[in-house]
Amino acid sequence: MLIINNVQVKYGSQLALSINEPIAFKAGDRIGIIGSNGAGKSTLVKTILGLTNYQGSIITDLKPEEIAVHMQHNHYANTMAVKHIMETVLNTSIKKNKKLHELIKFFDFEECLNKKYSSLSGGQKQRLTIILVLIQDSPLVFFDEVTSGLDFETRQKLMSKLSEWYRDKNSTLCVVSHYYEELEQLVNKILILEEGKVVDFGSKDELFRNYCGKTVITIENNQRNAELTKKLLKLKAPNHLIALSCQTNELEKEITELLIKEDINFKRSNNDIEIMSINAKARYFDQKAGGRKNEEKTA
Repeated sequence: MLIINNVQVKYGSQLALSINEPIAFKAGDRIGIIGSNGAGKSTLVKTILGLTNYQGSIITDLKPEEIAVHMQHNHYANTMAVKHIMETVLNTSIKKNKKLHELIKFFDFEECLNKKYSSLSGGQKQRLTIILVLIQDSPLVFFDEVTSGLDFETRQKLMSKLSEWYRDKNSTLCVVSHYYEELEQLVNKILILEEGKVVDFGSKDELFRNYCGKTVITIENNQRNAELTKKLLKLKAPNHLIALSCQTNELEKEITELLIKEDINFKRSNNDIEIMSINAKARYFDQKAGGRKNEEKTA
C-alpha cells in the first residue's frame, strides 16, 4: 500500500525526520505512531500527505483522494449550524445520505446538528471531524492526536467507537497519540520515533517481547517494594512505578506469589505500550551513546 524509504525532512538546518530503512504500511494495518514531543510524528504524517518538502522515496498505489486525515487542529465556521457545516463540506444532504445518517447516529451526534460549532464540547468537536473523515471510507486514514485535550472517559468512548467502526474493515489506520491506553485497544503495530528517527517498527506483540519479555508486572514505587524486589530484573518505568520483567511462566508465578503473600497490589500486562516504548527509547539512547564512545576511541 505504502512504502517509505530513505526519507529526510529539514526545517532550515534542522533535520526533522530521517527514515533510512524501508517502512511498509500494509492493507488492514492498525499502526500507532508514538514518540516524545518533537519526535517527528506530525512531520511524518504531513510528509506522507505531501504537505512538506522531502528527499527520498514514498511509493504508494493510492491516489491523494484515497487518503483521509484527521489533523490535530481543525477550524470550522462558528456562525452556522453544524448540520450546515456537514452538508457544505460533504456537498450532500443529511436526510438523503444514508451513510452520513448512519455515522451521525453511530456517534450519538443527533443532538449536536442544530448547534453552532462554537457551542460544542471538545468531544463533540472531535466527533464532528471524525464523521467527516470516516464518511470518505478511505483505504488509508490518519488520526493525529484525535483525543488531545479530552477527559479520560470521553477519550475512551471515542476510541471504542473508532475501534468498533473499523472492526471488520480493511482500511489501514495510522494513529498518532501520546495516550498509550488508547492504542492498546486499537492498534496491532507500533512505530516509535525519537529525534526524527525510527527507534523501531513492528507488531505490538513482537516489540513488547523484545523490550519487556513475556509479561510485565508493575507495582507502586516505594521503599518497601524496592527492597522486596531488589534482586529481580527491573525495566525502565515511570517514576511512580516499579516494572518487573517476566521472561517465563515460572518466574511470573514466583513473583505474583511473592506479591500476594506480602499483600502488595500489582498489575500484570502483556501489551503495556508505555513500558515498552520507554525501554525501546532507553535502548536507542544507550546504543547512540555507545556509538559516540566508539567514535571517540577511534579518533
